[in-house]
Amino acid sequence: MGVFDAFRIFRVNKSISIDLGTANILIYDKQRKKIVLNEPSVVARDRKTRKIIAVGKEAREMLGKTPASIEAIMISHFIHKIYGNSLFKPEVMICVPIEVTSVERKALFDAVKGAKKTYIIEEGRAAIIGSGVDISQPEGSMVIDIGGGSTDIAILSLDEIIASKSIRIAGNKFDEDIVKYVKRKYNLLIGDRTAEKIKKELATALKVQNPEVMEIKGRDLESGIPQTVEVNSNEIYEAIEDSLFKIVSATKEVLEKCPPELAADILDNGIVMTGGGSLIREFIDMMEKEISIKVHLSPNPLDSVVLGGGAAFD
Repeated sequence: MGVFDAFRIFRVNKSISIDLGTANILIYDKQRKKIVLNEPSVVARDRKTRKIIAVGKEAREMLGKTPASIEAIMISHFIHKIYGNSLFKPEVMICVPIEVTSVERKALFDAVKGAKKTYIIEEGRAAIIGSGVDISQPEGSMVIDIGGGSTDIAILSLDEIIASKSIRIAGNKFDEDIVKYVKRKYNLLIGDRTAEKIKKELATALKVQNPEVMEIKGRDLESGIPQTVEVNSNEIYEAIEDSLFKIVSATKEVLEKCPPELAADILDNGIVMTGGGSLIREFIDMMEKEISIKVHLSPNPLDSVVLGGGAAFD
C-alpha cells in the first residue's frame, strides 16, 4: 500500500498513531487494529522545481542513485501537505523521542493541524506499552528502544517516566561506523544503503569463532575505479563496537538513577529491548553480560512504538 492510499483510508477512521521514525514512518489505525502504513521516511524532490518525484519505498530506492538535481527529504516535512488536502479529522497520537525539545514538539503539532486532536507520547513509553508491558502498576519497568536516529532508555512506574536518557546513537550511527571502517581499512567508499545491508547481514555485538563473510562493492579512493572486497562479521563488530558500548553506558547511567524500590522490580522483571537496533545479533547477550540483568527482546521490536501509541488512546 502506498502513502497516498493509506491516508485516503483514514477518512473513515477516528484515531491513528504515527511513529515518525528516522528510517521508517509507521501509522497504526486503532479502529482497524492494524498498521496501515510502513514506508521509508523519505520523499524525493527536484531541487529546482520543488516537485515531489517519489514517496516512501520508491524514494528510498533512489537514495545514493539520484542526480544532483534531486534531493531526498524526510516525510515529516510532507505530512502537513497530505493532511491539508484531506477532509477527515482523526485524533492523532505522535510518538517522539524522550528528550524532544519544545520547538520540535511545536513543529510536530504544526505538521498535523488537520487533525481533530493531537497528542504526543514519548517513544520509550510507547515502546514498552507496545511490547505488552503494563506500566500502570506500582512496580518498575525498563525499556531500551534503539531506533534509527536515537536510542531512548527509560524506567517507568505508574504510567510515569521515573528516569530516562536519549542518545543520538542508533541504527543510522551503526551505518556511519561501517562506512568509516570500510573507508579506513580498505580505502573503499561505500554508500549508506550498502552499509545498512552489511549491518543487517553481518552486524554482531560479540565476536564469533566462525564469522560470516560478505562481498561488498564500492569505489576505490585511490584509483577511482569500482572494486569488490570481502568483509566478515568480526570486522563489523569492530566497526560498531564503540557505539554499542555507548548504548550500554547510557543504560548504566539510567540504572544509577533508579530508586531502590524500583531496582528490585527491574531485577525481577528484566529489561525490554526493542527497535531495529535490538535485532543486531548477540546484542541482548552482550547487554546482559555488561549490566548483569536479564534482557528480553520485544515481541514486536520494529512495531512496538506505533502499537504502543495506538494503545495509549485508552
